[in-house]
Amino acid sequence: MNTETITRFIIYILILIQVIISSCSQNKASIEQRITNTIENNLEDYNVKGGIVSIIIPGYKKTTISTGTSHDTVKIKSDMFFAIGSITKNFVAALSFKLVEQGIISLNDTIGKWLPRYKHVESKITIGHLLQHTSGLYMFWDNQKIWDDLIKYRDSIFTPETVLSYIKEPYFKPGKGFHYSNTNFLLLALIIKKATGSSLSVELNKQLLNPLNIKDVYLSQEEELPNNLMHVWGDNFENDGSFRDITNLPRTSHESITYGSSGIFITAESLAEWCNYLFTGKVLGKTSMSQMLNFNEDDYGLGVHLFDKSITDGEKIYGHGGANIGTCAYMAFLPEYNVSIIVVINAFSGKCLDSIFEDVVEIVVDEINQLDNSKVAN
Repeated sequence: MNTETITRFIIYILILIQVIISSCSQNKASIEQRITNTIENNLEDYNVKGGIVSIIIPGYKKTTISTGTSHDTVKIKSDMFFAIGSITKNFVAALSFKLVEQGIISLNDTIGKWLPRYKHVESKITIGHLLQHTSGLYMFWDNQKIWDDLIKYRDSIFTPETVLSYIKEPYFKPGKGFHYSNTNFLLLALIIKKATGSSLSVELNKQLLNPLNIKDVYLSQEEELPNNLMHVWGDNFENDGSFRDITNLPRTSHESITYGSSGIFITAESLAEWCNYLFTGKVLGKTSMSQMLNFNEDDYGLGVHLFDKSITDGEKIYGHGGANIGTCAYMAFLPEYNVSIIVVINAFSGKCLDSIFEDVVEIVVDEINQLDNSKVAN
């Protein structure tokens, strides 16, 4: 091979490398731009200020996209913290399973083994019942009086015992039905505290988050929240039709009742990492994961639920949804692709969240299929 041929060959290789790099960049820009467009379109359609989507596609792409406004002229940013609401239940469930694996508690343990008697709480209810919402326990949020009091005493802390005083007669006997109830996870938090002799935040960090090097997680009742909060919008449960920045309005009373059920603040990227680690088997053993993903006829496992296929573009997806004052979010895992998707918006708008989520799932699956087809063709 002469010098001229070698030179041409080298030039060809360099051009080929440039084409490959350019193609990868275009694919990256394509999925990010498509997701940005769908977030912006839905924000406009539903009059929501801002949103964040974080995605992990193993071996291919890890990206977080933010668009819209947090407050005033401040753009929403991917490193902002937000309240994940009931997605907190998934963390508490995973912690419960971790303690089961260590022999500290058992799914068959009764409430009576760990806690004193409470009115309308049958002591024979098990930890398993609590995790799958099959205890029959009354949902304290169903009692209008607690909402009236939360608004009346916004600066007061409602202890778990105070919150439990608002529950009424159970919906059914333990194990005889399904009713989603935050009361279940309030009691789980108390059991974890009693069984470990520690606090919920300490155990979440020690057992789950620190080993995974996930740092951006705060439990509002026990830890000081960071300053970099995504601002949230709504009417602060005053039902006056207003839509305003309610981030700094008094919310002590509300935060105090979220213990165990909906109190975590986190960034979208850290939540995506948690979702990926948990559902790809990096947190719990196979037996625990099998139990967690044992969905009942109401599509709820133990701290995990199946998403309705009407908002998943027909894909099988599980994880958890959540909402808090002025925010709502989805943490979702697509087992067929090992993909984790987080969607959050800074308003209490389920229709907007559903629409963004469905669009993002379609975009991600389409991108993966295109990538797979490209590999086959090559």
